[in-house]
Amino acid sequence: MSIRDRRLQYETAGLDIDDLHPDPIAQFNRWYTQAEEAQIAEPNAMTVSTVGLDGMPDSRIVLAREVEQSGFVFYTNYSSAKSKQLNENPSASAVFAWLDLHRQVRLRGKVHATSPEQSDAYFASRPRESQIGAWASAQSEQLSSRADLEARVRDVTQTYSGQEIPRPPFWGGWCIAPMSMEFWQGRPSRLHDRFSYINEAGIWSIARLSP
Repeated sequence: MSIRDRRLQYETAGLDIDDLHPDPIAQFNRWYTQAEEAQIAEPNAMTVSTVGLDGMPDSRIVLAREVEQSGFVFYTNYSSAKSKQLNENPSASAVFAWLDLHRQVRLRGKVHATSPEQSDAYFASRPRESQIGAWASAQSEQLSSRADLEARVRDVTQTYSGQEIPRPPFWGGWCIAPMSMEFWQGRPSRLHDRFSYINEAGIWSIARLSP
């Protein structure tokens, strides 16, 4: 089947404004729980888009690790391409796609680094192999070979043998503080239900959007 001829009819129940929590973070948590219950693979995966000084957008999938009233938190190398772009332009958008439920959540907002204490706490919760990988990988930089990366892993493993691994100073969290969020529910004939939350002076308003 060609890509142009692929069709999937969304037959799921609709979404009305009365179904929505007035707080978009609470609404997100409600949908996230339902995605977990539906056994969606990696329900915390989100596509994050950034724009640097060159004006070109860049997107990648990361894992949200914390969802707070202050925003959506993910962790990465502060020397990575996305971190450099966020330092140049501290704004981002993100999308969660739960295709089996015919749902997506979009958000846009300003971005700030998490506190060292918050980054330390999350780093300490990671598996040891992931902690080693954070030290070994110069994320986004050119790598001569896989063997070179594996050699760095062996070096870090030896360096911290028999001791706790501290968080690298070049690794930590980013928090996207949403200024707007959209909840999308697929409906038949592409007549989807879409609701937009907009934050104005700390107060969220909700509006239905055309599909």
